[in-house]
Amino acid sequence: MIWNYARFDFGESYFRDISVIDLILEKMPVSISLGLWITLISYGISIPLGIRKAVKDGSAFDVWTSGVVIVAYAIPGFLFAILLMVLFAGGSFFDWFPLRGLTSDNWESLSWPARILDYFWHLALPLTAMVLSAFATTTLLTKNSFLDEIRKQYVVTARAKGLSDRQVLYGHVFRNAMLIIIAGFPGAFISAFFTGSLLIESIFSLDGLGLLGFRSVIDRDYPVVFANLYIFSLMGLFISLISDVTYTLIDPRIDFERRDV
Repeated sequence: MIWNYARFDFGESYFRDISVIDLILEKMPVSISLGLWITLISYGISIPLGIRKAVKDGSAFDVWTSGVVIVAYAIPGFLFAILLMVLFAGGSFFDWFPLRGLTSDNWESLSWPARILDYFWHLALPLTAMVLSAFATTTLLTKNSFLDEIRKQYVVTARAKGLSDRQVLYGHVFRNAMLIIIAGFPGAFISAFFTGSLLIESIFSLDGLGLLGFRSVIDRDYPVVFANLYIFSLMGLFISLISDVTYTLIDPRIDFERRDV
């Protein structure tokens, strides 16, 4: 079994006439799309917002954005997804977005610009439902991390030397404050890639790995269950390795050389 798994030979599904690896490869584009875009969007919102909240700590901007972030975090993603479907996907109000799938039926016949638009058209509602609460934790983590660094002595020294607030913030504080954010990236990506997208995949009929893993557990399709666990474990290890390497790129003080005590 270990030798087979090392060669990514997981056997065949008990309930589908297809090899497990082919089944996983078939479902992977959907999960990659959701996981990658939700991570990029949430970090793209969280980091600038967290920095701004740290700079404006205690101001009206900080107070009302904290309220918005906490309320957004408290709303379950699947309930918000259902609301979006009712409002914008042919429910009782507007029919602006597709109800299911990652692409349209005529996707193959479309031009490349039209394919890209069609792809994001289908992703609009699922990503909106997932991003609602995805950026809350990272935003507050970024704010607190920057606040801790801003209050340190080296920041006071840099300001005393005549550096502007922007130079201090992005030239000195940014690299140190971002270390804790980078440390949480692997967990955030894996969560968005698998666990976080399970209900969204089910609601919007997106046939990805999250839905595949859930159905395989219900059906007791053990080869698919073990293959999912194996692949996601490898992904977690690989992304953690990338995270450790990124530490050294951001902060030169961190290295992996052996020290003799």
